[in-house]
Amino acid sequence: MGEGEEGSRFTLKIYTIEFLPRAKKQLEKLDKAEKLRIHGALEILKTDPIPPNSKRLKGRNDYSIRVGNYRIIYNFSSGKLKILVIAIGHRREIYLKNSRI
Repeated sequence: MGEGEEGSRFTLKIYTIEFLPRAKKQLEKLDKAEKLRIHGALEILKTDPIPPNSKRLKGRNDYSIRVGNYRIIYNFSSGKLKILVIAIGHRREIYLKNSRI
């Protein structure tokens, strides 16, 4: 770029992450390796609340993201730039436990 020229500018939206108390407890129960993987996925969600590997849950406004054998169920508000983690759990149990939400 030459003098006086400006590059393209854009604003990166960063979402804040909040947890339901139940989701926080579920995260705390995981072993260290799984916690690190979950935190890595949450970092991705901060800049992209609907990454390519996320799925919208049928009949709900919630999404699910796969992290190994675990799933994070969450929803988000674009207006408030907030992601709410509803539940974290093993793939064989998470949807059964959260079908009533």
